[in-house]
Order: sequence, then C-alpha cells, then structure tokens
Amino acid sequence: MTDEATAKRNILVLTGAQALGAASPPIIISLGGIVGQTLSSVPALATLPVSLYNLGLAMGTIPAAMIMRRMGRRTGYLIGAGIGVFSGLVATLGIVGATFLIFCLGTLMAGFYGAYVQSYRFAAADAAAGPLKAKAISWVMVGGLAAAVIGPQLVIWTRDALPAAPFAGSFLSQAALALLALPVLMLLRAPRPAADSSAQAGGRPLGEIMRTPRFMLAVAAGVVSYGLMSFVMTASPMAMVGCGFTVGEAALGIQWHVLAMFAPSFFTGNLIARYGKEKITALGLILIATSGVVALAGLELGNFYISLILLGLGWNFGFIGATAMITDCHTPEERGKVQGANDFLVFGTVAVASFSSGSLLTSTGWEAVNWMIFPIVGAVLLPLTWQILRKGRRTAA
Repeated sequence: MTDEATAKRNILVLTGAQALGAASPPIIISLGGIVGQTLSSVPALATLPVSLYNLGLAMGTIPAAMIMRRMGRRTGYLIGAGIGVFSGLVATLGIVGATFLIFCLGTLMAGFYGAYVQSYRFAAADAAAGPLKAKAISWVMVGGLAAAVIGPQLVIWTRDALPAAPFAGSFLSQAALALLALPVLMLLRAPRPAADSSAQAGGRPLGEIMRTPRFMLAVAAGVVSYGLMSFVMTASPMAMVGCGFTVGEAALGIQWHVLAMFAPSFFTGNLIARYGKEKITALGLILIATSGVVALAGLELGNFYISLILLGLGWNFGFIGATAMITDCHTPEERGKVQGANDFLVFGTVAVASFSSGSLLTSTGWEAVNWMIFPIVGAVLLPLTWQILRKGRRTAA
C-alpha cells in the first residue's frame, strides 16, 4: 500500500473514530450543568462537571502525547477509548447513587478520553503530505458531523431510560460509544513506536519553538477559538432552561451548534488551500464575535439557536485554521512535543473558560457571558490581520 493510500485509509478510520469519540462532549455539555444542578447543593457549582471535563482534557494532553510517543498512536488510542468506557460507567454510577463527587469524577475521566480524540486531527495530518495536510485535518473533523447528531439524539432517546435516575441512561450510552470505537481504532495503520519516538527526540528545544511569533499567534488563535466556544456553550443550556425552554430544546440547540461546528469541514480544507490559513482563522474569529451580537439581541429561542450556530461555524474556521497554522511551526522531529504543548495550552485555557462560565452566568447573567467575547476576539484578530496584510505585501512584492 502506498504512503498516500495509507494516509487515506487512516483518515477514513480516524473519521469513524471521531464520529464516536466526539459524540461524548455534546452529552456532557447538554446534561452536565443540568445534572449538576440536581446533585449539587451549591448553585455556582452546577457547571463544575462540564468544567472538569475540560480540565481532564487539558490534563490529559501531555500524558496522552507521551503514551503515544512510547507505544504508538494506535495503542494510545485504544487506551483512550478504554478510559472513555470507564468514564461513562462512573458518571452513570454517580447519577444512580445521587453522588455529585462521583459524577464529577466520571466527567473528569471523560476529559482524559477527549485528549486522545482531539489528537486524531494531528494523526491524520502526520501521515499526509503537501495540500493533503489541511484537507486531512478537515476530513477527520467531518466525523464530528455524525457526532453532532449522535450525541444530542442519545440525550433525547436515553435520558429517561432509567426512570429512577433521570439522565443516567445518557451517560451509559456515552460508555457504549467509546466501546464501539475500539474495533474501529484497531484498523489504524500508524508508524511503529520505536521509529516514531526516535524521530520525535530531535529538533529545537520546545521553549525556543514556543517563543517564535508564528507559534504564539497560532496558539492564541486556537485558544480564543476553542476557549470562547467552550465559554459560551457551557453556559447556553442553563441559560436556555433558565429562560423557560425545555431540556429537549436546549439539547437541540447544542445539536445545531455541534452540527455547525463540523459541517463546514467538508470544505474548510479547500478554503484554507485557496485563501490561506490566516484568512480562514480570522473569518472564524469574526463569526464568533457575530454570535455574541445575536445573543445580545434577544432571549427568544431563535436568538439562542442562531447564536449557537454562528459560534459553531466560527469555531470550525478558527480552530481548524489555527491547527493548520501549528503544522507550519515544527519539523517532523518536533511535531510530538509541539502538538502536545499546543493542546495543553488550548485545552488548559478551555478548562479555565468553562470554570468561569458557570460562575459568571450565575453572578452576572447571560448578557455578561456574551459581552466577554468582543475584547478577547479583538486581541487576537488585530495581530492576525496585521500578519495577513504583511503576507499580502510580501506576495505582491
């Protein structure tokens, strides 16, 4: 099998694994705050389960990178899926036993699984070359389109599966999704661990790479795209229920949001190839800011849905564009440590954003959550625009 054929096979496998793995976050995000309200006696801690998911995602990035470097991507991904199965069972036990701490432990562990799922995009890019790199990232993210349907629909279908423990069935289905991912990941054809680890050992020191302006801007774009998306999305279901809408309507809002996150992946890679990584990333940031404008315009169901859709579209362009920018910041020898550092910084910020989202919503309201978007977007959009203009002048010269 040729290198290109192997790359395309891996893309297909990782897309299927993404469809299953990326279906877990919508379940946690749709129900984490609502279950938290039921199990916790402190209202400000209601979104803690969602925040702990994001914390687990951040904490898991470096260990996941180390395990995959030593044991290979396929073995690492199988370990990750095993953690995913266990996390769903623990969260279910927390709900059945009405124990907030155990439920939080389950969502924290789900974040460790998510750290592996998030690296699927890099695994696809590693096997590809030339223009196929950006397209590979985009194609794998298409798996999230299926996840956008699977996750919220499982919430709707299984939330009352165990009448004595509402929503426990949804987290049990989360474990089932990770279990289904195991045979899919067995089909992955990744480099041998020994060869991969030796290749990762060389290159520049990580500190030197992290101080380069290109790396800092790429990470900042990823941090803002993902951080703001998580910040607003975490608060959205609680805000919708607080405005009188049902749990089902909130879950559908998250479904539309996740569909918007991944549907553009069919053509995002082509847009990046045509217009450039920086321009598509900038477009994503503008769409995120626009979502805040719509959210501030009213509290109707349509405002929530349109805002969440724009937020998802902005995340897709911003995050995939920033990921493609990161691939320009390292050599093959440096990719493991650079990708791990990038994900740690991105998802560490996402965890902080998620923690602050719940308390900000409780203390100051939905409007304050959305007003936070504009200065943060502006702080990255300005230097990104300057880089786009400078690149354009260099090309014209």
